[in-house]
Formats: sequence, C-alpha cells, structure tokens
Amino acid sequence: MAQVTLDRVEKRYGDVIAVNQVSLTIEDGEFVALVGPSGCGKTTTLNLIAGLLELTDGDIYIGDTLINDLDPKDRDIAMVFQNYALYPNKTVYKNLAFPLQMRKVKKQDIDARVRETARLLSIEQLLERRPRELSGGQQQRVALGRALVRNPRVFLMDEPLSNLDAKLRVQMRAELKRFHQDINATIIYVTHDQLEAVTMADKMAVMSGGYLQQYDAPDVVYNHPVNTFVAGFVGSPAMNLLRARAAREQDVTRLSSGDGWSVPLNDALASRVATSSTDEIVVGLRHNAIRLVDGAATGAVPATVYTVEPTGDITFVHARLGDAMIVFSVGPASTLAADDQIFLQFDQEHMHLFDGATEQALAR
Repeated sequence: MAQVTLDRVEKRYGDVIAVNQVSLTIEDGEFVALVGPSGCGKTTTLNLIAGLLELTDGDIYIGDTLINDLDPKDRDIAMVFQNYALYPNKTVYKNLAFPLQMRKVKKQDIDARVRETARLLSIEQLLERRPRELSGGQQQRVALGRALVRNPRVFLMDEPLSNLDAKLRVQMRAELKRFHQDINATIIYVTHDQLEAVTMADKMAVMSGGYLQQYDAPDVVYNHPVNTFVAGFVGSPAMNLLRARAAREQDVTRLSSGDGWSVPLNDALASRVATSSTDEIVVGLRHNAIRLVDGAATGAVPATVYTVEPTGDITFVHARLGDAMIVFSVGPASTLAADDQIFLQFDQEHMHLFDGATEQALAR
C-alpha cells in the first residue's frame, strides 16, 4: 500500500472549474472518504487520481512517484464502481482470475491468489457460480475481490454501495470496514452519503463547488465544522442554522432574531461573538442541543410544533421558530402533536457560532 498526495489539483472544463486547488494527503493504510453533494467535484477528483481524466494543474503522487502522466494501468490502483462490472458469462473464479491473466501472471500463481482472495472475502463457496446467481452483496464482494486479487497500492471506490437496499448497505458498510482493517489497505472512497463516510472512514474530505471545505477525522468534522456548509451537510438530521444579530447591553451579549426570539449568551460564547467581522451571527444547533422547557426557563423561546416523527428509540420534532423551521429530539414517550405551542432552550455548551458574513466558524 502507499501514501497518496494531491498538491493543488485542478480540473477545468473551459470556464468551469470542477476541482479547485485541492490539496490533501491520504496516509499509507488510511480509509479516506470524499463526500459532498452531487456536482461537488468528488468523483472528478477520484477520476484524476485514477488517470481517467487529465489534470489541468497540480500534482498527484502515489508514494514518491509523480503519476500525472502515467496511464491508468501503470498507476498500480484498482477501482470498484457503482455497477459491479462483472463478466456475466464467467464464473466468480474466472472473474477474479481475469485481471491476473491480462498481466501474464503464471497459472499456479493465479490460482493461489484467487483462492486466497476468496478466503479473505468469505466467497470460497461462490467460485463456480456466475454473477446472475449471486445476491447484490455477494456481487459486491466479488467486485472487491477482483480489485484485491491484483494487490494494488491503492483502492479507489466510487459509490460502491449505492445500488444496494438499505439493510444490505448497513451490512456491507461493516464488511468494507473489516476488509480495510484486515488488509490495511489505502482506500479512497467516494460517496454522497455522509453516514457512510462517518461510519467507515478514518478521515473525510468534505467538498462543495470544487473546493475542499474540511479534511479531518469524522468526529472532528461533526463536532467542529469549519463553516456553515459543513455544519449543514454532515449529520442526520442536518444541523439547525439560525440567523441572529448580536448586541451587548449592560455587560450581557444577547443574540436576537427577526423571528422574535432572543437569548443571552454565556461568557465563553460572548467572547467568540466578539471576534466576528459583523454583528450578524449564524447559530448552529444539533437536534439534541435543543431542549423542551417551561416558558419560565432562562432563555426560553416560543415555537409551534409542525410535525412529529417517531423513529422508535427517539422522536424528531419539526417546529416553527418564527419563519424558520428547526428539528429537535425528544424521548419516545413524548405526547407532542402538530400545532402544540411549546418553549425551547438552546444548550450553549453545544452551540456552534459562525460569522454571518464569511460563514466561517468563530474560533473557540
């Protein structure tokens, strides 16, 4: 396996910049997810690493080797695609053996590597079957095996689970994570599903509009988003983002909204607000950082229940806060119903604050 380095990588299509000055390093043996909405540049970045697209600018290294001008076959990478691209007329054994046959590997070595790969992926019993006789999860394992059998330096995966049903996707997430742990592979994984990135990756690269927004461990990205885009994209349900204005009166900094709510801030948050370039602040709150309280509670703000979504162990409540819609969570025994008038309190220990002009997080 090997380290992969992107240094100011850029891809242009005329005046359109699909990937804009992206720099990041995937360490040897790391599982890194490129995540973001459709059109953010994540698949283009993967294809640049694979050599399926030509760089406009910048450099890409695998290990110490500059690969900008290398053909895909010479980059020592293996790709796993959204559609498994298995040969329907070949058995699983022959699908696994084919990449080695194309490289003129000796027959006895091919057999040994195919059987060892099948053992690693627990598909030994499938070797004589054809793809049409396999379930979606089994086909996915065979597609992984065809990449693994080559013993590449880097695995590139482009939304490999998107064709599976929800239950099988959960199962295959666990399989992929174990696969990574067992062989200590360097994996670059593209997905639009941030839950896949959070659950499987060592690091996640959040992209938007061709730019790399944040690159860090999933828990850091979730707990310390660098801007409002990352805050709103990572997490399910999405972080509530509310605009307010800050004003200091009688030694108390208060955030007030045009939607009719106002809350005094503790000293720590007041110090962060003081670093903003403007008095407009974006307040970020996860669903579990908003509490249902009595109207007499400090900082209580009035709201109206819009809809209630029980999910078993937790219930999500959508509520109107003036013109804004927010989501918070309560226990499964909640009796809240649509149109109930309620009061909410913001947990300031878990409140995120962003500069209203730059939308960047205010330093802690």
